[in-house]
Amino acid sequence: MTALDRLIACAGNWSGTNRLQVSETDLPEDSPSTAIVTPVLAGRFVRIDYTWAYDEKPQEGSLLIGYEAKTDRATAYWIDSWHMSNMVMVCSGVVSENGGINVLGSYAAPPGPDWGWRVIIGPEDGQRLSVVMFNIDPDGREYFAIESIYTRA
Repeated sequence: MTALDRLIACAGNWSGTNRLQVSETDLPEDSPSTAIVTPVLAGRFVRIDYTWAYDEKPQEGSLLIGYEAKTDRATAYWIDSWHMSNMVMVCSGVVSENGGINVLGSYAAPPGPDWGWRVIIGPEDGQRLSVVMFNIDPDGREYFAIESIYTRA
């Protein structure tokens, strides 16, 4: 059994809702969302490709997740048409005992210091999947940004 087995068990098509909160003072915006979970390289990695919308404009993104047993570290590479433009965010973190992924990356926020970005992926018994993301200000305070909740399509 590998650390990614619970996420690999989620392979296939998913549908649900994406909730985006642009800033702490804005109301969240919901949109329909789909996800496809795909094991890559014989299960050494897992990719989650997803769709959502902002202001009724279609968006898409992808997370490529890996795990290195020797260092007990999870890694994720995140791209998203709205959030990341043409950049890749590299994230690092842990896989919990229940198979959840919790990784942290950062992004530039000129003219100030970089901000953090936390991604938490929750595979739940192969029947429910959640992807939740948080902005982290330079002082370490976390703010809800995105919650996508999926069920098997």
